[in-house]
Amino acid sequence: MTIPTLTLNNGVELPTLGFGVFQAAPEQTAAAVGEALRVGYRHVDTAAAYLNEREVGHAIAEAGVPRDELFLETKVWISDYGYDETLHAFDTSAAKLGVDQLDLLILHQPLPTAFDRTLEAYRGLEALYADGRVRAIGVSNFMPEHLRRLLAVADVVPAVNQLEIHPFFQQREVLVLDDELGILNQAWSPIGGITFYRQGQGGSTLDDPTITAIAATHGKSPAQVMLRWHLQEGRSAIPKSVTPHRIAENFDLFDFELGADELARIDALDAGVRRGPEPVDITLEAFGRPIPEA
Repeated sequence: MTIPTLTLNNGVELPTLGFGVFQAAPEQTAAAVGEALRVGYRHVDTAAAYLNEREVGHAIAEAGVPRDELFLETKVWISDYGYDETLHAFDTSAAKLGVDQLDLLILHQPLPTAFDRTLEAYRGLEALYADGRVRAIGVSNFMPEHLRRLLAVADVVPAVNQLEIHPFFQQREVLVLDDELGILNQAWSPIGGITFYRQGQGGSTLDDPTITAIAATHGKSPAQVMLRWHLQEGRSAIPKSVTPHRIAENFDLFDFELGADELARIDALDAGVRRGPEPVDITLEAFGRPIPEA
């Protein structure tokens, strides 16, 4: 089947459902991406810091899906922020992925303690976009204050802001601002995966009684309900798995629809508790790491 698309602010079409490889070990990545492409995914999201871009590239090459049918998204890590550094980061990622052009290149985090480097990195993205080496550019984990500081000097409004978004943490202030600015909201941890593997307040989304009740009504899994919630609210979602049956399950979203009351019940689950790192805590000293060359 053809996955529905969302139109970015520059007219580029992005498949609304993507396949993520965060925390996929390199030795698992190629098989998982190959299975996702076999199932029907055509949007793959990776990052330099995941250290598995090369394996994503191998899977794409082996799958034989025409390049113009694939949407490839990756991220520049904070260690490569700066203008020239970001240009080099593009070359490194493109070489590992085995492509000449990326569909979407985004900054992985704001760097609040060195925001001048963040701004120079974004200027590098703008140059890559102007040269046609990337079809769209964006950011990830940018809060309103980061977006406002960026847009005070940027020439190109980001096409995407990839954020931790799941029923227990919905970041409505950021979502509303992105909508106002014409920036597409894209969910990482869209089924609350971070609530499964990181202990914290609120338990796991998979066990939430509201979500499980809605899932039972539709004969679907809690994960499918959460992904459908994202899509119906106009977001891009990037689920991840290395397990074939879950890869297929996460793709099987287009034969049911949640009612307005069900969407509202899921909206009401927001506890406002971030499970990922606080953007303010991201520093080069704590999170910097060298990205291997291609």
